[in-house]
Formats: sequence, C-alpha cells, structure tokens
Amino acid sequence: MKHKPHILPILILAQFACTSLWFAGNAIIDDIALKTGLGPEIIGYVLSSVQFGFITGTLVFAFLMIADRFSPSKIFFICALLAAACNLSLFTEVLSKWQLLFARFGTGFFLAGIYPIGMKIAADYYENGLGKALGFLVGALVLGTSFPYLLSGLELNSNSDTVLIITSAIAIIGGVLVVLFVPNGPFRKKSTNIKIKAGIALFKIPKFRQAAIGYFGHMWELYAFWAFTPLALHTYASVTNATFSIPLLTFAIIALGGLSCVLGGYVADKIGSHKIAYYALLVSGVFCIISPLLFKLPALLFLIGWSFWGMAVTADSPQFSSLIANAAPPELKGTGLTLVNCFGFAISIISIQLLTLLAEQINPTLIFLFLSIGPLLGLIFMTKKTAY
Repeated sequence: MKHKPHILPILILAQFACTSLWFAGNAIIDDIALKTGLGPEIIGYVLSSVQFGFITGTLVFAFLMIADRFSPSKIFFICALLAAACNLSLFTEVLSKWQLLFARFGTGFFLAGIYPIGMKIAADYYENGLGKALGFLVGALVLGTSFPYLLSGLELNSNSDTVLIITSAIAIIGGVLVVLFVPNGPFRKKSTNIKIKAGIALFKIPKFRQAAIGYFGHMWELYAFWAFTPLALHTYASVTNATFSIPLLTFAIIALGGLSCVLGGYVADKIGSHKIAYYALLVSGVFCIISPLLFKLPALLFLIGWSFWGMAVTADSPQFSSLIANAAPPELKGTGLTLVNCFGFAISIISIQLLTLLAEQINPTLIFLFLSIGPLLGLIFMTKKTAY
C-alpha cells in the first residue's frame, strides 16, 4: 500500500518537537539548582522524576490499552498540550523541590502519550519497512532530547526562560500537526475491550520476549549515558584543563545518535532489525568496558570516542521497537510498545540512581563501567535461537 508522503515527515517533526521536553530540565540544571538550593543530587532527581512519570504513564496507558482503543493521533495531541503545560510550570522565580519533582513527573507522565504512541502510529502506517520508519522516528526523539542542550549552549538568554518557552511552544505545535494531518493508519486494528492479561500473553510470545529483554539491556545504558555525559565532559575538562562548551558538546553527542538511528534503519531494511540491534548493543557494551581508558586520551580522541559511543548507544533502539511491534498481534501493538517502554524506563531509573550514588563515592571516570551490565545481559538473550 502506498502511503501519503506527508505522514512520516510530520511524525518525525512532531516527535522531535514533543520529546524536546524530556531533557529540558537537565539542560537548565544550574538555574534549577539555584532556584531550589539543591546540590549535585539534582541530576538524578530531575531526570529520574521524568522517568518515573513516564513509567507511571505507560503503565496506566498499557493497562487501559489506551493506544489500541482510542485514536492515537488525538491521544498524541492531548498529551502534547499537557506535557507542555507541566514543562512551563517551571517558569517561576522560586521553585521548591516538590514543585520541581511534580512538574517533571507530569512531563514524563504525558510523554507516555507521545513516544510510544508515535511508534504506534508509525506501525499503523508501515506494515513493511517499519525498521526504517522507526529509525527516522526514534532519530527525531534523540534529536529532540538533545535540543535543550543546544538552546542552553547558545546562551539565548541569561536564564532558563528561553529553553522552557521554546520547548513548550514547539511541543504544542507538534501535537497540533499530528491531530490535523495524521489520521488513523490503514493497518490499525482497534481493540474494543480491556484485556487484563494482555501483558502476560505478550511475554509468552518468544520473539516478543527476546526483543523486550534485549531492549531492557539497552535501556539500562541509554538514559544514564545521556544524563551523565555532561558530567563526563566536565570530569575530562577538570583532569586535563581542556576548554570546551559542555552543553554544545552534549547536544552534539546525543544528536549524533539520531543520525545512527536513521542509518541503522536503512541498513535494517537490507539485513534485518535483529542484526542491527545485536551489533549496536555489542559495540555500546564494549564502550562501557573501555570507558575509563577514554579519559586518558587526548581531547580530540576522547570526544571522537564519546561521539561514537553516543551513536552506538541509540542505533539499536528503533530496531528493538520494530522487533517488538512486529512480534505483537496487530490489535496489541500499541499496548506491547507501551508496556515494554514502561519496564525499560523503570530499569533506566535504577541505572541513573546507581550512577548518581557512585559519582559521589568513586572516581567519576569509573562509573560508566557499571553500564555494561545491561548490554551484557541483553546480548545473552539476543543470542538465543529464535527465528527472524
């Protein structure tokens, strides 16, 4: 079936716009620290509260089978508006810790109606070539994640106001674009009733279970890597007396992951999503293990190494999502994607908090070693024989 040419570009633009809210708090971490009076622990608080909100949202969405029972485009739009509102609630002179956590939790909760719902919409349009479509879509998410760091690095304003206003405004625009120009897809199969045991049934499917566990290993590493890349850059600069813009380099390292998602999608079209997911997970796992050595390299080689890691750590994400969507029955694709996202982001909270604790106890150059746990376990399950 031939698709309308505007569908994927609009989904890509909307996904980028709305997911820019994800790291908006981290990009303005210094201003938030001044408003709240919190110390270094704020890094874990700000991102983990978003992750916890996302987990709660995906759990609610999966249990109620929201993505499979209602129009995904309308859900995307409503959640874009509400997530933007939560983000804008940080726009205040004085901010308590609980206000901060509630605002970021709310942002994460409504992002549950954006990221997995966007993938569900893509799955409703692309029965074939889903790996490539999701490569673009997840690439847009990665670029959206990095965008607040670009705004911060460009110093468009002396405080956090510009970052909050721009990310909220473009998220609203993204939601409007989807609801106006992306109707329900031709391959959408609507569920009419809530199926309490849908999650259990999904994990009994061997292909689904294998892809999901591989994804969990990927998620142990991904968000912790993103969250602590600024700390890695700061640590390297402190040790070597190097001078560079940490926000701009963080933007570049994360944004390069968007490029690898797109490239991986094209290659997956030829060799399959399973191989791309496996080898990307393998490469990023190797980077975890050799991470202490990267800090001993000259500045250019350190930045090149960290950038390649930033590409490897994301390249598998859309391919895992493609494997998960293709393994789920048509009427449960949205629920399957949402449920796996829920568990994956729960795992990411553990790794983020672990690195937050370790950063205060041991040399920061060593903390990334512990991210290798996820890729290692994911690779073990990915090597099990399951026909693809």
